[in-house]
Amino acid sequence: MAQQQRAPPAFDFEIDDSLAEWAVPAPAWLARNAERLRLRKLALDGIASGSLVFDPAGRVLMLQRADHDSMPGRWEMPGGAVDDADPTILHGAARELWEEAGLVATRFCAVVTEGSSGRDLQVYPNRNRTRWFCRFAFLAQVESCHDVRLDPNEHQAFVWASEDDVRRQSVDRHPLPVTTDAVRLLILESFRLRRELDEARPS
Repeated sequence: MAQQQRAPPAFDFEIDDSLAEWAVPAPAWLARNAERLRLRKLALDGIASGSLVFDPAGRVLMLQRADHDSMPGRWEMPGGAVDDADPTILHGAARELWEEAGLVATRFCAVVTEGSSGRDLQVYPNRNRTRWFCRFAFLAQVESCHDVRLDPNEHQAFVWASEDDVRRQSVDRHPLPVTTDAVRLLILESFRLRRELDEARPS
């Protein structure tokens, strides 16, 4: 019997003021940044998103790619291409989080980069290197961490991983190979940024 599909939510989330740049449709972001991209000799075909979601224990959600997909068995955050039909880049992130993990975003708190020594724009190709995307990742809060539901066409397992787990690429003595070094940098930076935001929050 086919798995019953749940109706998607309304994607009614809050955003931090610092995320105004991404509260626009993907085509609008590309148009606004055309000169910046041209000067850096970047020809992009689209925008991709990623969501860094933490549970109450301070562990990040990671998904294992399906064995029949590219980079089989490797781990990543929820995310994917932002569609032209998505109202904003952040809506694309919320939609991908719902489609890949079944989680409902309630707030996007900050953009996550590769860190002070990394790239400010994370550009990568598709599997056959015919299209190029710029990925933006965001710290996201969700309604609940207790109802992760995977799309078996894309992912086959999930785990809540600590910072040490990600650094070791191992959790409970099981390998946790991340898809790319760039994605691993994003995930590690999300731990640092989350601590920074927690420390800045009024007690």
